[in-house]
Amino acid sequence: MLCRCENLEDRNYPILIENRNRLEQFIKSSEDNWKIVDLPMPENRYQDGIRLPCSYANFYIANGVVIVPKFNDPEDSNAAAILSESFPDREVIGIDSTALAWGLGSFHCLTQQQPIIQIT
Repeated sequence: MLCRCENLEDRNYPILIENRNRLEQFIKSSEDNWKIVDLPMPENRYQDGIRLPCSYANFYIANGVVIVPKFNDPEDSNAAAILSESFPDREVIGIDSTALAWGLGSFHCLTQQQPIIQIT
């Protein structure tokens, strides 16, 4: 999965193009049958002048399901359809992730390892 930005003015555009180029080079040098699947980008969202990290790539794969962030954006259904096609044996469930983006993350970020804090 790779986010694809269509807005040439977006600051993420050159970064995502570089990601694509690197991935394409890797695929060319690999003997495996890799395929790039494009995910759209939702419209940019801001809070207090800070761009929020809204991305459909922050999905989470669980037992029998794929949880995909939604942002009340026209691309929400397109992203869900792409994930449904990519994971045909799993139910794709879209959940509003706008509040999580305000915390600078989403579902995948929420599932990451947390260090053990020992209180003495």
